[in-house]
Amino acid sequence: MLTDTLEQVVRIAFEVLRWLIIARILLSWVRTDPYHPIVRFIHEITEPVLAPFRRIIPRGTMPIDFSPIIAILALELLESLLLKLL
Repeated sequence: MLTDTLEQVVRIAFEVLRWLIIARILLSWVRTDPYHPIVRFIHEITEPVLAPFRRIIPRGTMPIDFSPIIAILALELLESLLLKLL
């Protein structure tokens, strides 16, 4: 029973993080107020996840930031590993 609850918590946490990354992608397509509390919250939660991937994959000549896509794939992998350990 405890493992079922823990699995649900892990699933929900990763799902929320994935949706926040998707929200950040969508926010990058429109002009937003960077000081708006919701925008700041999304950036503060997702930046620690995205920053390591930005260091690995430099934007350089590409105008598209692929770090959110790579981060979501890495989160999927990490979630499945954690669930297998439980």
